[in-house]
Amino acid sequence: MGNIVIVGASGHGKVVADVVAQAGTDRVVGWIDAQRPLGESYFGYPVVGSEADLPRVYEEHGGTLAVMVAVGDNWVRHQLVERLVALVPDLNFATAVHPGARIGQGVELGAGTVVMAGAVVNPAGRVGQHCIVNTGSSLDHDGVMGDFSSLAPGVVTGGNVVVGEYSAISLGARLIHGVGVGPHSVIGAGATVLGDVPSHCCAWGTPARVMRSRKVGEKYL
Repeated sequence: MGNIVIVGASGHGKVVADVVAQAGTDRVVGWIDAQRPLGESYFGYPVVGSEADLPRVYEEHGGTLAVMVAVGDNWVRHQLVERLVALVPDLNFATAVHPGARIGQGVELGAGTVVMAGAVVNPAGRVGQHCIVNTGSSLDHDGVMGDFSSLAPGVVTGGNVVVGEYSAISLGARLIHGVGVGPHSVIGAGATVLGDVPSHCCAWGTPARVMRSRKVGEKYL
């Protein structure tokens, strides 16, 4: 059993901690969170420090500690990962899969990715690093999720769908077989995507249409 520290004591963090606990292969040793006092208990686990304390925490565990970054916003998660790696260059990132998720044959899951309860990643799917496959969502056969991308709860994709890096597919959206969503784009809640969506834009509706452009790092949560 390995030791995991979760960065981000939040609602999303609770879900990530529960995934780790339910999987039963690793142990959550605490939270890294600058907004909460050292030693405070949150969701049954202690706050062990802020980002700046990570080298100390890593050393205390003999360099065997793994980290999960529990931040829902894809770009913010990317920035946080970069800062943590700058502090501890050999940092290990854990991958967590809820036992109630279904992972098909030939699936690849990148470091730092979390797959939540009821999610499905079908055969030959490729999920990049630090992705979120949220509760009850599905990536069908041969689907691809770029690094730091996310499927919100209830998202359904057809086969051979490609979700670009940093892109977010919002609650309950549907993507038909073979469509692609470019990097840094957001698909709105409940949208039905029937054709390719370019990068750096927001699209929503049924059928989904591009409504406006989007800057890198623009908030969507």
